[in-house]
Amino acid sequence: MAQQDRAIRTRRMILEAAAAVFDDLGYDRATIAEVLERAGVTKGALYFHFASKEQLALAVLREHVVDIAVEPQKIKLQEFVDSGQVLAYRLRSDPIQRGAARLAVEQGSNHLDRKQSMISWTHFVEALFLEARERGEILESVDLRDAAELFVGAFAGLQLMSNAISNQADLGHRLAVFFQHTLPSIAAPVVLGRLILDPERGAKLDAALRGKALADEVDESDEGREGEEMGDVAGVAG
Repeated sequence: MAQQDRAIRTRRMILEAAAAVFDDLGYDRATIAEVLERAGVTKGALYFHFASKEQLALAVLREHVVDIAVEPQKIKLQEFVDSGQVLAYRLRSDPIQRGAARLAVEQGSNHLDRKQSMISWTHFVEALFLEARERGEILESVDLRDAAELFVGAFAGLQLMSNAISNQADLGHRLAVFFQHTLPSIAAPVVLGRLILDPERGAKLDAALRGKALADEVDESDEGREGEEMGDVAGVAG
């Protein structure tokens, strides 16, 4: 168990280091040597988890979506808004999100399949929209795939503009304004007035999510120690 935990931590360290390098240098200029230096791991440890720079970049892009999981809400569209604001907040400092965002939108090398990130985000948003429609929150006339692609594409553009102007500092505000202008075209009127579009909500939600994740890690660690202790007792008894 301890060895598995170390492997998970090492993989995460490598991913975060790689994401930071991609954010600073872009895919083409990034090197394995730079990732090794920032991660503080051996070449063997890195290649145990990732066979190439391309695999590293694709793993960072996959984490882009996996890392965003907000708490369930009574209104499904609120989860959509919350996911956007959490991402907007994390793009200020989270290495995985910043690195993945640059990889997803930068122009350059044709060796990296960037479309998978956009496709994954579209599927994520479309799934939220599908549940929202089942609850009567989205107008029947809305094409869910088209709407999901619109929001994903628009967010990418907002992120680029915010990065150029304020290094992502105003992205939450820009996103809130975007929601104010676009959600009325897809949401049922009864839902609109109940949505919380506060641009500061992302920071609060992120803190709560990280607190919950830390508590879960502590619980799992305690359970693991209890299991080891029980095994030691059983061994002694035997």
